[in-house]
Amino acid sequence: MEEKLSVCLINDSFPPLIDGVANTVMNYAKVVNEKHGKAVVAVPFYPKADDSGFPYKVVRFPSINTERIIDYRAGYPFSYETLEKIKPEKINIIHTHCPFASTVLARTLREPLDSPIIFTYHTKFDVDIERAVGKGYLKEKIIKGIVKNIEACDEVWVVSEGAGKNLKNLGYKGDYVVMPNGVDIPKGKVSKEEIEKATGKYDLPEDVPVFLFVGRMAWYKGLDIILEALEKLKEAGEDFRMVFVGGGLDFDEVVKYSEELGVSEKCIFTGAIHNRDSIRAFYSRADLFLFPSVYDTNGLVVREAAACSLASVLIEGSCAAEGILDSETGFLSENNSESFAKKLIFLCKNRELMKKTGEKAAEKIYISWEDSVAKAVERYKIVLENYRSGKFKREQTLADEWLDTEGEFLDYIAEAKIKTKTVKNEVYEGSKKAAKSFNQRRIKLKKSIIKKLHRLF
Repeated sequence: MEEKLSVCLINDSFPPLIDGVANTVMNYAKVVNEKHGKAVVAVPFYPKADDSGFPYKVVRFPSINTERIIDYRAGYPFSYETLEKIKPEKINIIHTHCPFASTVLARTLREPLDSPIIFTYHTKFDVDIERAVGKGYLKEKIIKGIVKNIEACDEVWVVSEGAGKNLKNLGYKGDYVVMPNGVDIPKGKVSKEEIEKATGKYDLPEDVPVFLFVGRMAWYKGLDIILEALEKLKEAGEDFRMVFVGGGLDFDEVVKYSEELGVSEKCIFTGAIHNRDSIRAFYSRADLFLFPSVYDTNGLVVREAAACSLASVLIEGSCAAEGILDSETGFLSENNSESFAKKLIFLCKNRELMKKTGEKAAEKIYISWEDSVAKAVERYKIVLENYRSGKFKREQTLADEWLDTEGEFLDYIAEAKIKTKTVKNEVYEGSKKAAKSFNQRRIKLKKSIIKKLHRLF
């Protein structure tokens, strides 16, 4: 009888914060839980989080509020309560989706759970680091540390070949497996009634091209290219409507820039929309999806748009444009507003081409989460077999020793807490002594780390 998979998915973002990676984790958990075994999700605590509606277990680990700096809360991965909640689930695969606190937590759990770690590289995290600390020495040291964090995992996945190349450029020296993500939007447009319900309150004339962007309102998504191209489109005498769906730290600046360029009256800023049916309605209503991001490593939104037969305009050579054929499954532009504007002006005069290309995109580039996760599950089984047969060889660094010991220590605390409720006091006292011994090892290791900080990762 085949062993049942029990997967712990860890990430730094999760509802009430929604982004592409949070969406990925939710869909991995949903499909694994429904078709392949059991999923447990471990994510940072958010004050207004409500996990009661998820069909799988969600474990919240402690966090601090850093949203003004990086849009996210920073998780604290060293909590015995977290291990106490996860260990009874008999986890045999740890899958981390973020290289920061999530992967530190994964490394801490590896020893007590005796399970391999898979890391998926979704996002060019160096951009987020630069945004938080600026350029220079500190950024480079943090990137070096994070790369070492990734290299400590048993297997590394990337969501595209371009993502793998970017990771190598950051200094990663290991191998990787390309594991593309799927989308949770079913193929096909929604009904006219559903479109009207979601979009009817906005000024979207039927005879005017409607452009759409869905995602975080962040400059590094290429939003300046969109706005400057729209200015040129307006100067060329073309009418249009541009819908921005999303929120983020740069939201107010983007709105202000649209006003400065004189295109704000043709732009609609909806803010964040969490209802997936409403987002699907916007995809179904639009004529063209604009996504000039060179930051994204996969661009799930491009395939979401394709699900609704909506073609995208992308930057040639970007990860989001990987596998896209110009004027066949999408449209390609150079990485500047002049080229982007020329493409939009051409397409405004060729709306039938937009439609046909969108239909081809639905046929050629769409991939469901069921298919994507099924492929991942087959790889899970190989990783588990390789781990148990000893094929994964890790060079034990000071950081590995510290995190393994930290995991053992947290395990002893959790076990001692359980035993004090279930067995005689002398057994509990024995567990406390063992925990004290491990704590002494922790303290000694931390002193070594302080003395040899440059060897930490």
